[in-house]
Amino acid sequence: MRNNHEIDYRIYGEEMQYVEVELDPMETAIAEPGSFMMMDDGIQMETMLGDGSQQQSGFMNKLFSAGKRLLVGENLFLTAYTNVGQGKKRVSFASPYPGKIIPMDLQRLGNRVICQKDAFLCAAKGVSIGIEFQKRLGTGLFGGEGFIMEKLEGDGLAFVHACGHVLRKELQPGELIKIDTGCIVAFTSEVTYDIQFVGGIKNTLFGGEGIFYATLRGPGNVWIQTLPISRLASRILSYGVGKRKEEGSILGGLGNLIDGDGY
Repeated sequence: MRNNHEIDYRIYGEEMQYVEVELDPMETAIAEPGSFMMMDDGIQMETMLGDGSQQQSGFMNKLFSAGKRLLVGENLFLTAYTNVGQGKKRVSFASPYPGKIIPMDLQRLGNRVICQKDAFLCAAKGVSIGIEFQKRLGTGLFGGEGFIMEKLEGDGLAFVHACGHVLRKELQPGELIKIDTGCIVAFTSEVTYDIQFVGGIKNTLFGGEGIFYATLRGPGNVWIQTLPISRLASRILSYGVGKRKEEGSILGGLGNLIDGDGY
């Protein structure tokens, strides 16, 4: 028996995905403002203050919980979508950038998942969207996510988004993997997360992957993305402000003149 609302869903698309959530009468889904795509007639939208949990009460408690969400790059408010009509209704939410939408049944994942900042897309009402402070100093100082990550708690369905292809890896007890900090999408609460220094002067000075990486030790599940949004944004920015490289082009600089980029 779940405490959170039970919702059905279907994910559409490949590179630019959206999730369609099916609501029974009086069922509610919560989502980040800006993720809404479309909905059937008979669904009522309502802005809510707080972290999404049903048990929360009192204005100050809601304000404090909502304020914590600002630390992980989320909005102060959530939007609730409730089916106030007859029969099943559908509401859809779109991913903000190319990648994958990951459904997570929190009841099957120990009721708690730790995510990268700004990963949350939508969830069943009752799922709490909060923050997770990393306890280790090295993690906070050198980890790509800093001291603070996002925390999803409850026993309902939640959906997060990631950039590029997403791999789900189940770690056995004691099993350790080393990973770029930006490639971590989420992990279950029993996974131990830490930051390690890449030794060697050559690695430090000339390594293209930086001098720190994350270590994740099982047991538990880890979701890994192939293209961190920060890496994608950096490539787009460098392409836009610098001169274009002409790898593989027999036209060289003439290509820029043809397509209007020459000066």
